[in-house]
Amino acid sequence: MGWTARNMPDQSGRTAVVTGANGGLGYVTARELARRGARVVLACRSEERGAAARERLVRELPEAAERTQLRPLDLGDLSSVRAFAKELPDARVDLLINNAGVMALPYGTTADGFETQFGVNHLGHFALTGLLLERLLAAPAPRVVTVSSGLHALANIDLRDLDSRVRYGRWTAYARAKTANLLFTHELARRARHTALIAAAAHPGYADTGLQTAGARLEGRRAVERFMRLGNRLAAQPARGGALPLLYAATAPEVAPDAFIGPRLLARGAPVSSPRAPWTRDDRAAALLWAASERLTGVGAGEYGALEVAA
Repeated sequence: MGWTARNMPDQSGRTAVVTGANGGLGYVTARELARRGARVVLACRSEERGAAARERLVRELPEAAERTQLRPLDLGDLSSVRAFAKELPDARVDLLINNAGVMALPYGTTADGFETQFGVNHLGHFALTGLLLERLLAAPAPRVVTVSSGLHALANIDLRDLDSRVRYGRWTAYARAKTANLLFTHELARRARHTALIAAAAHPGYADTGLQTAGARLEGRRAVERFMRLGNRLAAQPARGGALPLLYAATAPEVAPDAFIGPRLLARGAPVSSPRAPWTRDDRAAALLWAASERLTGVGAGEYGALEVAA
């Protein structure tokens, strides 16, 4: 049968920040961490959907009412990321689950002018992690789990066109952003090697999270949206199954730095170490992406400085 949420160690006394916790993988991850005793911050772009998610969580787990809070966070707006970090009252963060993301959208840009998938999926989480790093390092056993995808294997990043301005393909841009998530994890793990922080990545396999239909819905392509919904219904595992690799990466004692955790059968199943494209372990590419991310976000040595000596 393999590892399930019942195998999670007790999380009492730990504080977890979960981005995109209003639905899908993020909601399940937040709920299960709260079930095991964690204090959970639901970091959501939509306050309305976030409030509804928190109400649902409290209905399911009344005992977690005092241990859950909602905070606004728009990863597509770096001013929102900075405000979230500044206003978060916690002096210590034990778990950061970089879960929120977008998939295969028509070309668009974030509030700061970055291509949306690269800006939200990678740059927003790069900035958030740096801005919370001091509080993560204040915890005795901190972890940063960044959600990638098996589809990262469709494309490597293009260091000359990180923003996909020269040529845009929605699935290529998605794969590049998910590769960026893995390169970020690789470099963060290297820089944190002399600290207690574990940086790991996870992917849900083929899980019904709503991401698959978002692009078609935005463009009004109803036939494609219906097709994707049908595919989800027939083949995808539910979000509670897709969240297991995230929960394993966040809590299992045996998880190593730079681990990539996914379902046993790639699309579904119990969490195990997942295969990854060789370019996601490229030290040079990871370092160059890191430097570019510092320049683009303005989150650099001042925030990640505690790791610079170790680097």
